[in-house]
Order: sequence, then C-alpha cells, then structure tokens
Amino acid sequence: MGAGGIMKKKEILYWLDPDRDPAPLFDMADKVRREAVGDGVHLRGLIEFSNICRRRCYYCGIRAGSPGVRRYRLSAEEILACARTAARLGYGTVVMQSGEDPAWGPAALIPVIEAIKKETGLAVTLSVGEHSKEDYRALRSAGADRFLLRFETSDRRLFSLLKPDSDYDNRFRCLAWLKEAGFQVGSGVMAGLPGQTRESMADDILLFKELDLDMVGIGPFIASPDTPMAGAECGTLDAALRMVALTRAVTRDAHIPATTAMGSVDPLGRQKALRCGANVLMPNISPTEHRPDYRLYPGKICTDEAPERCAACVESMLAGLGRRRAEGQGHSLKGGK
Repeated sequence: MGAGGIMKKKEILYWLDPDRDPAPLFDMADKVRREAVGDGVHLRGLIEFSNICRRRCYYCGIRAGSPGVRRYRLSAEEILACARTAARLGYGTVVMQSGEDPAWGPAALIPVIEAIKKETGLAVTLSVGEHSKEDYRALRSAGADRFLLRFETSDRRLFSLLKPDSDYDNRFRCLAWLKEAGFQVGSGVMAGLPGQTRESMADDILLFKELDLDMVGIGPFIASPDTPMAGAECGTLDAALRMVALTRAVTRDAHIPATTAMGSVDPLGRQKALRCGANVLMPNISPTEHRPDYRLYPGKICTDEAPERCAACVESMLAGLGRRRAEGQGHSLKGGK
C-alpha cells in the first residue's frame, strides 16, 4: 500500500499481472472486507422483469435485434408477487433489472415501486439504464433507494466499440444525476473484454474510488452467441477475482456482489469471490419460466431453480464459508446515506 493506506496505480497493475500469485492479494482483501463491512452477506432478490431492450450493445445476448430471443415483460402484479417472495424469504432488498424497455419507463415503474414499498417495506434497487435527470428524481421520490448503472469500461475507445449506440459522456452524466437525486449508486465493469488492457482495468478500479460508489459489480466477460462479439475470447475468473480484491482494497466499504457470471464460469466462482472481498449475493426470484430468456450470456446458472431452492443453496453456501446472512437491508456504509 502507498502512503496513508491508499493503493497506487503501480501497485494495482502489479496485482493484475496474471503471472503473479494472487493469494497475498486475496488474503489482504478478505481482511479489509472483514474490517470494513464485517462477515455478514447481504441477500438481494433479483427480479429480471423485461428482456426487451432498445440498445444494441455488442456483447449483450438480449440486445435489440438479436435473433432467437423470446421476448417477455412481466406485469406490475407479477413484479409485486416476486417482491412478496423476497419478503417471505427474508431478503432485505429487491433488485429490479431489465433491458431499456420503453414500455417500462419511469412513469410505469413509479406505481410499482410505491406498491412494493407500501406492502413489503423492502429496499428497492433499480437497474433500468439511462434516463433524464428529472426521471431519476421522480424514481427516487417514489421510494427507490438504489440504482445500478454499469459503465463496463473506463476506456473511452473500448466503450465506443462495445456500445455503439451509447454515449460515454452521457453514461457518466447519468451516474452524477443519480447521485444528485439521492440514490445510493452502483456501477461496475466486465473483466477480460477483448481489447481491454491492464492499464484500463487499473483505471476502472481507481474510477470506482473517484466516483465514491456505494456498490461495485464485477464479472468476467462471457462471449454470447448471436452478437457481434460471438466467438471472442472470454475473460477469466482469475482476472475478475483480482479486480474484486483490488476494488475492496481501494474502496474499502463499497458493497461488492459475488456475481452470477462468476458462478457461471466456475461452479465455485461466487464462493471464491466471497473469500476475496465480496459481501453481497443476489439470488434470482424471477418467474422460472422466463429466466432462460434473460440470457445476457450463455451458461447462466440458476435459471430453473425455484426461489426457495435458491435460498436454501445460498444458506448452505454461507455456512460452508463460515459466513452468515447480514442483518438489515444493506444500505450504503458511506456517511450521510
């Protein structure tokens, strides 16, 4: 560590070297996690409520125009039923995630958010893409607590290659608007993108700190068929775990999930992430008939398990790691939020 315990870019690059033994890094990150956020793991029920998207991101399996995708969108009542399941299973948060579906814009989301808050009292996280400053304020006023908007890479050139119909600067404007609206803000990236350098990965990690994010999600890039990036070399779990560990060391108190993508590339991927800095799991509580259709990438786990079975699996996982379910809703650990 540099002076004052702040990790410098040179040290981050050192640990991103795939030939370097990561064990000391992972041990250090686990120690920071224990000191900064404790042994509890926050469980957040994931509701994938629409796979309809207006964007054409080159890596995404539900991109607009992608052939072979069976499109769906849940009704308001179906979303509320999922939230009731989350409350019954003792989860503190629901994460409402979708493509950028024009039919599920802010005006449609607001009464659903209000109903979830009124009936269950759960924290509500949204992951629904780019909107206006006014729309973000309206969603926050309706009771949504958090918002996830991944920027995927801090490399402007790589961003333009991955997201040809998105604007790099607007992505970061949206993150600023979310913070201004009073959201707890999450973002994240993919590790091992084609054309990604260790330099840009280090910049990603430093940007997490600069943005003062409340939550950071990291997963390995997984090439998806029927996309322009089909057949590209996938990212490794090792690279993603190194980024998780370094993000824990740099941000200290951000919430960091052990992502589904990690469990999809390695049966023990999520457990490994929880051992090197992660402190959140997001069990899927979406209707099982639609889960295979929310196919961001191939080989996605937990597409056919009932929510109760996912909950039991998670409890078993935590027991095996000597960890426990965290108390409360898992709000930001940063002051004033």
